Amino acid sequence: MQWRSIVVGLVVLRLSVSCVLWLAFGLGSNVSWGFNFHLSFNLHKLDLLFREEKGTDQRNNAWSQRIQGHTYEETASTCAKVGDESLKRSYLNLFDGNKDEYVRRYSSFPDTLKVKMKDMAKEMFYFGYDNYMKYAFPEDELNPIDCEGRGPDVLNPSNININDVLGNYSLTLIDTLDTLLVLGNVTEFQRAVKLVIDTVSFDKDSTVQVFEANIRILGSLISAHILLTDPKHPFGEVGFEGYDNELLHLAHDLAVRLLPAFENTSTGIPYPRVNLKTGVPLDSINETCTAGAGSLLVEFGILSRLIGDSTFEWVARRAVRALWNLRSNETGLLGNVVNIQTGQWVGKQSGLGAGMDSFYEYLLKSYILFGEKEDYKMFQAAYESIQNHLRRGRESCNEGEGDPPLYVNVNMFSGEIMNTWIDSLQAFFPGLQVLNGDVDNAICLHAFYYAIWKRFGALPERYNWQLQAPDVLFYPLRPELVESTYLLYQATKNPFYLHVGMDILQSLEKDCICDSINFYTSTPYFNLWLIYFLNN
Repeated sequence: MQWRSIVVGLVVLRLSVSCVLWLAFGLGSNVSWGFNFHLSFNLHKLDLLFREEKGTDQRNNAWSQRIQGHTYEETASTCAKVGDESLKRSYLNLFDGNKDEYVRRYSSFPDTLKVKMKDMAKEMFYFGYDNYMKYAFPEDELNPIDCEGRGPDVLNPSNININDVLGNYSLTLIDTLDTLLVLGNVTEFQRAVKLVIDTVSFDKDSTVQVFEANIRILGSLISAHILLTDPKHPFGEVGFEGYDNELLHLAHDLAVRLLPAFENTSTGIPYPRVNLKTGVPLDSINETCTAGAGSLLVEFGILSRLIGDSTFEWVARRAVRALWNLRSNETGLLGNVVNIQTGQWVGKQSGLGAGMDSFYEYLLKSYILFGEKEDYKMFQAAYESIQNHLRRGRESCNEGEGDPPLYVNVNMFSGEIMNTWIDSLQAFFPGLQVLNGDVDNAICLHAFYYAIWKRFGALPERYNWQLQAPDVLFYPLRPELVESTYLLYQATKNPFYLHVGMDILQSLEKDCICDSINFYTSTPYFNLWLIYFLNN
């Protein structure tokens, strides 16, 4: 079936992070040395990177001033006064140098540099993977500070940063299976699959977040199973004697243990957490985020098709429909937190970041995978509402007066700005725009996030676009900017995006290492989304 060849890429695309591995296989022989855009874009014209100051007073066009008639009442109490110079400067000024310097730097990517980056990426991956297997397996991940394995925080159940992700099921090993194949290490892949089959069980007294278990464990098991059994053998013959669909059986077992989340809710929107042994905890809350409840359809839908049981896709699709039906009649927007029993919006913020991001992403990717027109109809309507109510800045991306586009957080009912920050999760949106064919706007928005990365060496968890400074000063290895960079490279073949990837790779190597253990590979984030390179 045609969807099978796409499944591998889309399942793992959202699950992962590894800028490391993107470079390892993104710098391949298919790089185009020209500027083969089907747009009016090239390195000479990219306003976001090379625009010179024109001496025009931009104060009335800055984002902080262009809120389309809405009043931002919190400015006086929460934001320092922005001086005239700050208002004249946009993120464009985060790039140093002139046009000629950028053209010289970004217009090609030598073969010698590609080889160097490939080797560097492989070394980074294996450094982390080998240390996980040495010091942490069979626990979920490697704690890089103490150089020991880590599972759920049983002493502090409220530590959701740890407990929502880790479940005592060797998460890092499962999350790495397909990565090993992309690196061409069939022997280690087969050994790792056998370890999973022999050691992993979901019959655990572990309470996990449904969303995290779905994207990290269920998706990884399905991906590895498909790679083992795909008759097209995208990585060559990687199956081994005696494999009897055990990974698929494990995926089915896990999904069955997640199903109680969908029971006993008045709306069909699932509980956010389940205990793998006992079901929904007695003290479970009735509130969940839109992304968590609405980002299950890809993995659940593929599982249903693989095993011939529609139950999993049905419950996931019912949750998406329930959320969609709760959108605002005035704006068409959804909020970020909803009560699963009453259907009332507890969080009325609508944006592209935390609590919302992957809901939009899964609408489009589910359509690409399954061809259900309903999914694309919802996505198109959501995209239009986003453009109408979240987008600020000049009308045209690459020309005109005022700042380039920015997508802000607004009240879902009124469209009024609620705050002046964006978060790093929003960097996924240029990639989604590429998949939707809106490459011009994707180029423009991607440059905004890359400018921030260039300035700080990472994306701050929250960035205040009015103050042009971070609000939250940490970077939890989010893959969204890398994903968008990769998709833009595939859409344009411009070597500029290879340079962006190299910058990110070098930043991770410089700043995300702890003594002898790499932090970036001791977390569940280093699973792979770059399997899209299969078709290149």
